Amino acid sequence: MMQRGQTGGWFLFFLTAVIPGVHLQRHISVQPASESELPSEAQIYQPVLQPSEAVPPIGTYVVTNLVGKPCIKATMGAEYIVIEKKKTWYFNLDPSRVRTSGFCSKGAAALSLTLPDDAASLQFTFRKENDIFYVDKLTAHVSPLPVCQGCANKTYSGLLAHEKLFAAGNGQSFKCQSEQLLWTSPELRIKLVPLQMQAFTLPNGQYGIEVECQHDFNKRVIPVIVGAIVVGLILMAVLTSLFIKDRRRQGYARL
Repeated sequence: MMQRGQTGGWFLFFLTAVIPGVHLQRHISVQPASESELPSEAQIYQPVLQPSEAVPPIGTYVVTNLVGKPCIKATMGAEYIVIEKKKTWYFNLDPSRVRTSGFCSKGAAALSLTLPDDAASLQFTFRKENDIFYVDKLTAHVSPLPVCQGCANKTYSGLLAHEKLFAAGNGQSFKCQSEQLLWTSPELRIKLVPLQMQAFTLPNGQYGIEVECQHDFNKRVIPVIVGAIVVGLILMAVLTSLFIKDRRRQGYARL
């Protein structure tokens, strides 16, 4: 039996040496990975609140109608302001993580901005009346990581309803460079800066004529008015001084 085993071994060795393509292989047993080696489940995304404020990144969000044409367009930076235990925390909406959705009908439309795992959302509901569009409802929520050790997970939410925000005419766009601070609840405020939006009618998907917000108008016009008043007061002072000098000269001439 030993001779047969040796003969079989020499025969296999001869085959591997003479015939190309024949290789000796050893059996390798594959063991299943242990539970500790398996990839962990995907973690749930949660925003991280910051103790200090930063300028929010600007994103452009578009909703199309049933035929694929843009019916809502909004360009904005959005910041969540959370009040927890009398302390203020901040979170900026990251446009690269936002999922945009919505709809458009004849007299109503909606734009929804949502982060992964529904960690935060911002929804604008539009109405159209007599060739004027506006936002009549705004809802928002954010579910961040707890702001302190031992604090429970919490969702901060807010709502503004029955409003007439960001109004503009049909085919026009509302625009504001000044910040828009919206108090949606005692615990949550939304800051939009800058902001430009248009709903229902967007020729070629582009913004129409801009309707300036009141804050920008005041910033632009009030300095002009104040400057005009100052110039007027200076002219009045100069004219009064010249008038007084002229009266004195006339008095001296009579003497």
